[in-house]
Amino acid sequence: MFTSVLTTINALKQPTSDGWVEQAIANLDIILLDHSHCERKAAGVALNFMFRYPSNTKMVRELTAIAREELEHFELVNQWLERRNIPLAPLSPPPYGAGLKTAVRPNEPDRFLDSLLVTGLIEARSHERLGLLAIHCPEPELAKFYKSLMASEARHFGTYWVLADTYFDREIVQQRLDELAIVESGLLINLHPEPRIHS
Repeated sequence: MFTSVLTTINALKQPTSDGWVEQAIANLDIILLDHSHCERKAAGVALNFMFRYPSNTKMVRELTAIAREELEHFELVNQWLERRNIPLAPLSPPPYGAGLKTAVRPNEPDRFLDSLLVTGLIEARSHERLGLLAIHCPEPELAKFYKSLMASEARHFGTYWVLADTYFDREIVQQRLDELAIVESGLLINLHPEPRIHS
C-alpha cells in the first residue's frame, strides 16, 4: 500500500490512489515537466488574484510572497529538466483543473471565496502528491527535492484558507470547503491515462 504512510492535509476527502503513484514513478520525466507547468500556473494564479482584487491589502501582501516562491520553484524544477535533458514543451492538461473551475460560482463574492478555496485544495493535493513522490521515488536526490517542497505547499494551502477566513464567515468557509473538496476528490476517482501531477 503506497499511501498509508503519508500524512495529508485534512481538507482532502480522499487519498491519492496507489495507481497514481505507480503511474508517476514509471513516468518521472513527464511528471517533472508537468510539475514545471504547475509551478508556473500557480504563480500566475496568485498574480491573477491581485489583478482581480487589487484593493484587498492583506491578500496582495500574502500572494506577492506566494507568487515569488512559486516562481522560485518553477526555476528549480526547470533546473531538473535541464539536468535530465528534458526540453520545456507543452502538455495537454488533465481534466482536474477545468473540473474545479466549473465548480467556482460566477458571481461575487461567491467567486472570490470559491477561487480561494479551490486554489487551496490544489495546493493541498500538491502537498500530498509531492510527499508520495518523496517517499517512493527510486532516485534519492530527486526524492529529496520533492520532500523539500512539501512544507511550502502546505503553507500555501494555509495562506489561501486564512485569506478565505479573513474575508468570509468561518462557518460559510468550512461548509463551502467541504463541498468543493468532495468535487476535488471526485475528479481524481478515475486515473487519467496521461501521467500528470494532478491526474
